[in-house]
Amino acid sequence: METHSNIISKRGKSFLSLSTLLASFFGAAMIAAAFAYFNYKFSEYKFIDFKEFVFYEQKDIFTPNEENYIIIFYSSKDREAPKLLAQTRLNYKILAIDYYNQAFENTQNTTFLRSGTKTSLGFIQRFNIYESPSIFLIKKTKEQIYKQDSMIRKLDNLSELSTIIKDL
Repeated sequence: METHSNIISKRGKSFLSLSTLLASFFGAAMIAAAFAYFNYKFSEYKFIDFKEFVFYEQKDIFTPNEENYIIIFYSSKDREAPKLLAQTRLNYKILAIDYYNQAFENTQNTTFLRSGTKTSLGFIQRFNIYESPSIFLIKKTKEQIYKQDSMIRKLDNLSELSTIIKDL
C-alpha cells in the first residue's frame, strides 16, 4: 500500500511538467516572432546599388548625385507619359525608368533612364514592381547605394503624381 508521501513524490517527478511545457512553448514562440519581425523589416525596403544596376541617360552611364530621388517606373507606350514626366516638378528629382527603354531628353527635374534587359528584369524583381506606372522614394545610404524610402505605390495615371507624392 502506498503512503501519502510516495504518491506526492511520484507526481512531482513527472517527465514533463506543465510549467516546463509552457516555458518551452513561449520561448519558441518568442524566437519565431522575433525572426519573423526582423525578416519582415529587412525585406520591407530594398537597396539599389547603381554600380550593380547600370542605367543610361541617353548614351552616358547614370551616376546619382542627389541625396533623394523619386523613382517612377512607367511605360512609354502611353505617349503622354514622357511629356508629363518632363514637365513635372516635385520635392525631389525624378528618375523615370521606362519599361520599353526608350531614350528621352532629360529636363531640369526629370532624368530619363533606360537599361539592358538583365538590369530591367533585376530591377523589377528587386522591387517587386508588377504594375505601371509605379512610384517610390529612394534615399542615399553611401556612395552609389540607395535605400527604398517609401512603399511602392501604383498610380492609376501619371496626372495624379502631385497628389500621391504627399502620401509617400
